[in-house]
Amino acid sequence: MKSTAYLVNTARGGLVDQAALTEALQGGVIAGAGLDVLEAEPPSPDDIIYTLPNVVCYPHIGSATHETRRAMRELAVENLLAVLAGKRPPAPVNPEVLG
Repeated sequence: MKSTAYLVNTARGGLVDQAALTEALQGGVIAGAGLDVLEAEPPSPDDIIYTLPNVVCYPHIGSATHETRRAMRELAVENLLAVLAGKRPPAPVNPEVLG
C-alpha cells in the first residue's frame, strides 16, 4: 500500500494481521485505518491500536443500516421457513451438523 493509503476493514478482524497493521501505522507506512472489527473480539481495552492518532475504531456496527438489517431479517425468515418445511436452510450457521 502507498503511504497515503487508508485501510478500511468492515468484514472480519482476522482478515488483517493486526500486529503488522499497528506497526505500519506507527511507522507511517500507511496513512491510517478505519476499523469496524479487530482481530480479537471483544478487543483488549489496552490494545495499542486504540491510542494511535491515525486510527478510527467502531464497535462492530458497519452492518447497521436499514437495508442490511432488512436483508438479515429476510434471510432469517427464509431459513426458518425452509426448516419448518423439512428442507435445508439456504444459509445455515453451522452446516456441518446438517449432514
